[in-house]
Amino acid sequence: MKRTKELSLFRILDANLNRAREGLRVCEEVARLVLEDPKLTRRCQHLRYNLQGIALDLSRCLTHPRFLEARDTHGDVGRPSERGIARAHRDYRDVVSANSKRTEEALRVLEEFTRLKSPKVSGAFGALRFRAYSLEQDLLSKL
Repeated sequence: MKRTKELSLFRILDANLNRAREGLRVCEEVARLVLEDPKLTRRCQHLRYNLQGIALDLSRCLTHPRFLEARDTHGDVGRPSERGIARAHRDYRDVVSANSKRTEEALRVLEEFTRLKSPKVSGAFGALRFRAYSLEQDLLSKL
């Protein structure tokens, strides 16, 4: 199916917002339930809440009514196969590292593609990315 450039942009943004939220949530669970560290747990939560706030700002500055309308999970040519492509994690450090990288990469994609529509929102995603780098370092040092 041929998509418009605008619809493609919304698909990119939707996929990467989901990816970043998911990665942060996994890190939050490690901070909360493995490390039992309230400070790191709050940092994960705040980063996730800040991401959601920026996503709301983004939806206000774009003309498309909803990101969900652009989602096409069945038609996504990059969707993992039923067998899956993920490698097994050896320990909690692997889990945090993989999910931190997932979050950071998604934030970089969001930073780059939102620059097409809103440099202000792009800068906010960039700032979150650097906070995610710091969070990863602190989580891994505790593990």
